[in-house]
Amino acid sequence: MQNRISSFPPLIDIQSEILILGSVPGVKSLEKQQYYAHPQNKFWKIIFELLNEEFTEDYSQRIATIKKHHIALWDVIDSCERKGSLDSEIRNEEANQIEELLEEYPNVRAIFCNGGKSYKNLLKLLGKNYKLPIFLLPSTSPLHTISFEKKREEWKRILEFLV
Repeated sequence: MQNRISSFPPLIDIQSEILILGSVPGVKSLEKQQYYAHPQNKFWKIIFELLNEEFTEDYSQRIATIKKHHIALWDVIDSCERKGSLDSEIRNEEANQIEELLEEYPNVRAIFCNGGKSYKNLLKLLGKNYKLPIFLLPSTSPLHTISFEKKREEWKRILEFLV
């Protein structure tokens, strides 16, 4: 039996316009208590490039930047058992209350899933015909081996929903 891990609280406020959902934090993220903390994960690099912001390693500045651009972060899975960081190793998962969160924050206009696991789990929770558009984006994880340029190109889709 693996140790049970838990996701972080959502990073969201009343001005958030898009919600980006991962599956559940990896080992590095859990150690640092930061979203997308693994140095090889391209999430922050992609987001900062798309937003034309100067890249920073400072986590509090990263959070301030996404909030400034009305981007919210959370995970589809509230808790699970997992050895390592692979989504394929996730067992006995419990879902986060995504629908309740979206009711509390009505300015969210679209949901973007960072990888296939979050997308599949979200569709199970909300259904394919949910009232908001749900998009699958390539995982920013280093384990998803398409090029940075291809990932960044597909992630441009978030810009359509930001003012």
